[in-house]
Amino acid sequence: MYNTIIMPVDVFEMALSDKAVRHAEFLAQEKGVIHLLHVLPGSASMTMQRFAGDLRRFEEHMQHEAETRLKTMTEHFSIDPARIKIHVRMGSVRDAVNALAEELQADVVVIGSRNPSIATHLLGSNASSVIRHAHIPVLVVR
Repeated sequence: MYNTIIMPVDVFEMALSDKAVRHAEFLAQEKGVIHLLHVLPGSASMTMQRFAGDLRRFEEHMQHEAETRLKTMTEHFSIDPARIKIHVRMGSVRDAVNALAEELQADVVVIGSRNPSIATHLLGSNASSVIRHAHIPVLVVR
């Protein structure tokens, strides 16, 4: 059905992503590849320059932890693990999703959503932002 599927994941709230797993698998069918993406917040401003070494070590630790949790998440899928790729990026979820979508020439984004509010039009803030700025179709799973 789709060849390249991006699934943004918050590795620290796996229950949110678990809802989207079956939908991503269905869209992948027999040949699609699912790209799990976790986005870490960008580095602090120049005011943190004194702590650059500590900040870099912290970012490396968070990157490693996110990669480990994403690898664990591949066990939640029933498709061949070779068809699941993991990515950890820094910055905003919206920008990271769009950059990866362009880089991979992705077909669709599948994202879980919760904590809706009127301000985000009954979607979570990350899902809402991805939808507003995506250049490809987005499936939101609630």
